[in-house]
Amino acid sequence: MRAAASYSLALLLLVMSALGQKSQVPPPGPIPPQIAAAQKIFISNAGGESFETVFDQVVFDGGPDRAYNQLYAAMKSWGQRELVSSPADADLIFDISWVLSDTGLGRLPVLGQLRLVMVDPKTRSPLWTVTEYVRGALLLGNRDKNFDQAMNTIVGRAKTLMLPVTPDPGTTK
Repeated sequence: MRAAASYSLALLLLVMSALGQKSQVPPPGPIPPQIAAAQKIFISNAGGESFETVFDQVVFDGGPDRAYNQLYAAMKSWGQRELVSSPADADLIFDISWVLSDTGLGRLPVLGQLRLVMVDPKTRSPLWTVTEYVRGALLLGNRDKNFDQAMNTIVGRAKTLMLPVTPDPGTTK
């Protein structure tokens, strides 16, 4: 019995020690400079699954091009970058897509995801991907709100990534 108690105490101390240690989070990696430098953006409707109806219910208002239309309107109203009508004229391509979750309509926590891929038009290489999950809801109005919230997060993240990179004051060249 005494050995079991000693073993339990040692195990408890080991677990507590492991929990007490903070993991080392590496510093953030660099953001590709093409993103902040881009002045002309082409927005591509990378499509995805139609969300007109699932199980005879409308998933969202706005039809299958809602993600594209909302991203385009948000970037246009921001006014900080020129939106161009051809990828050949762009410094950066935004591919926006929507994927419906396989969990079904209205199930929580996730109904689907919005994905924005920032692509270098010269190499067609993806430079950065932003994914935001859209929470499910039983009522159409709540699903629409959740979609809008996810799109606002995508747009906010894209704007942040496009801010000019300021050098770290602690580094010297």
